[in-house]
Amino acid sequence: MNNDPDFLQLASQADGFNNSLFRSMAIDMFRRQYRMNPLLAWFSDLLGRYPERVDQITSIPFLPISFYKTSEVVTGNFRPEAVFTSSGTTGSAGSRHLVERLADYRASFTEAFRLFYGDPSSWCILALLPSYLERKGSSLVLMADELISRSAHPSGGFFLHDNQTLKDTLHRLEQEEQRTLLLGVTYALMDFADAHPMRLRHTVVMETGGMKGRRRELTRQEVHAHLKERLGLEAVHSEYGMTELLSQAYSHGEGIFRTPPWMRILIRAEDDPLLVTDVRPDGIVTGAINVIDLANRSSCAFIATDDLGRLHPDGSFEVIGRLDNSDIRGCSLMYA
Repeated sequence: MNNDPDFLQLASQADGFNNSLFRSMAIDMFRRQYRMNPLLAWFSDLLGRYPERVDQITSIPFLPISFYKTSEVVTGNFRPEAVFTSSGTTGSAGSRHLVERLADYRASFTEAFRLFYGDPSSWCILALLPSYLERKGSSLVLMADELISRSAHPSGGFFLHDNQTLKDTLHRLEQEEQRTLLLGVTYALMDFADAHPMRLRHTVVMETGGMKGRRRELTRQEVHAHLKERLGLEAVHSEYGMTELLSQAYSHGEGIFRTPPWMRILIRAEDDPLLVTDVRPDGIVTGAINVIDLANRSSCAFIATDDLGRLHPDGSFEVIGRLDNSDIRGCSLMYA
């Protein structure tokens, strides 16, 4: 662990979402990024949120996610090892996330996977991500490829449009009682389930969101109900991630997401972006989603997304929609 990025210190903390180490690391991260990220410094100064005045995470200024479409959001001066891009929508620009060290991303998603699902080597991992495979710069494809490699199961891999081979593979793995993860973009999972209904008893199906205009927009509950009925599942899992982040939250069912310890969700008022609320032990908070991602050390760790959500007292959260006039994104096309 000593050689891992600093944010992974939080993985061993038992105090959960309210631990003081997270708050201290987040404030230290903001002060560092204020010094080394000109865009964040300009935005913070514009709001009057100077480092000496920020002593709690709800006071940190969260950079609007749209800045990733118009500017280079970087902390320090570096040559990126990778540039992650979002697909955007017709006529709209996509986001560009310049990543200084892919090691940070790999450390984040592999440790998060272990926290929520155990070691990848205990799984056979199948990826149904056609729209992501058909373009360059997808962070999701890189993550899936790495997890498939770490799984090292001979049947693991990507499936582009060959649903018959995917069906045959799942049938064989089910007969072998092999623990399997099928990770898929939502419209592709729906198409597969409609074409090849089956009963999966040893397979976790995880949707990453995204209809991409391929099918009628459905609520998450409708999508999950359909997949459960067609594939014989007790629950449908979900992944919440985006181009602008290096960490993901996961849901084991019912659209309730939980974050790894170095990632945290806060809620801002829709009509006042400076009114930010942390976890409230006395009730659910509803509003626009802000994310702290301490893995985002070389860009910005504090992102104001265009998603609407509910934050629960235990730190878990739901995604319930999109802000008005925000772009429809591949990872957030469904509404609760």
